[in-house]
Amino acid sequence: MKTDEIISDVDTYILGTYGRIPLTIREGRGSWVWDNDGNKYLDFTTGIAVTNLGHSYSALTEAIKNQSEKIIHTSNLFYLEPQAKLAKMLVENSFADKVFFCNTGTEAVEGAIKFARKWGSENGGKYKILSTMGSFHGRTFGALSATGSSKYHEGFKPMLEGFDFVPYGDAESVADYVKTADLCAIIVEPIQGENGVIVPESGYLKELRSICNENDVLLILDEIQVGMGRTGTLFAYEQEGIEPDIMTLAKGLGGGVPCGAVLLNNKVAEKIKPGSHGTTFGGNPLAVSCAFEILNTIKNKELLSSVTELGHYFKEKLNQIQSEYTDLVSGVRGKGLIVGIEFSSAEKAKKTIDKTISEGLLTIHTAGNVMRILPPLNTNREEIDFALEIINKSLKEVHSDA
Repeated sequence: MKTDEIISDVDTYILGTYGRIPLTIREGRGSWVWDNDGNKYLDFTTGIAVTNLGHSYSALTEAIKNQSEKIIHTSNLFYLEPQAKLAKMLVENSFADKVFFCNTGTEAVEGAIKFARKWGSENGGKYKILSTMGSFHGRTFGALSATGSSKYHEGFKPMLEGFDFVPYGDAESVADYVKTADLCAIIVEPIQGENGVIVPESGYLKELRSICNENDVLLILDEIQVGMGRTGTLFAYEQEGIEPDIMTLAKGLGGGVPCGAVLLNNKVAEKIKPGSHGTTFGGNPLAVSCAFEILNTIKNKELLSSVTELGHYFKEKLNQIQSEYTDLVSGVRGKGLIVGIEFSSAEKAKKTIDKTISEGLLTIHTAGNVMRILPPLNTNREEIDFALEIINKSLKEVHSDA
């Protein structure tokens, strides 16, 4: 099909829930994708932190082929070897004692909410969950109710009962809240990705952990976007020297094949019994076989060190560029290979992002005035230099047009 035909048919037959870029993606290899007209782009969106090892990653494509030739689905009525292998690897490389498999990030958050409330019901009937302003946890009603951004709530109210919000990065407000509320859990993102790559000060998660310990409250970490090596460690919480009680994963876990997981410690897991929760497709042999190969690669210390090194390099160079365009760019932030460039206005952000696309670089427009950049974890300096060249050129053109 021609590009115009594809766009027309999508707009005609698919529900208009997305503001799509008028670009068709036909295929991808490594950090690069091609559209239906043969144009080549450096993909620094990674499917919104999903294809963390790039496109057509050989171990992933081989896992898809091998498992699909054996069996794709049987349901959780049976014991499955691929589940056992992935669960063991997740537990051995994290704080967790148990794993629940699902399909997506919002499902993982739904599971975490249910598990936390099940624990709370057996600890004095506590059910309230505290979240943070600006957070994003998903679009189904439980995850949406835990999301601290009102724009996602419009048209869908009332939200579910039992969710309150405090400012992100402010542990003192959490400490004040728990004194007066019957709380079972706090849910927080180590970095707020959807809100514009907001990185809290070091020590924030450690303070939350202490507050939870002192008040017998569970700590839930939503690592759906920043887990799986994105920040330079396998999981972001490792950098704060703490452990959550529950953690949600998805996105990069399956490398492009839908796979989610909720990780739990025994404190919570012992309250969950057969029938407490379930899923038809979660943990299907195809998805968990793929996730096993992805996790087996990402947990490599050399790869994680490279993420940290390249992240430092990328932000250092972006800060140098920012210093030349202070009228356009107000700041650069991030950790590892999740980077946000904050613009002085939403209009300037959009103009710059449109120009980077026309020059062959794909990034994400988020939070109104932020360019969110999510390179593959196995990118290299040459690709980052190419991205820097395009960003610099685009900013120069937007500056000249102003």
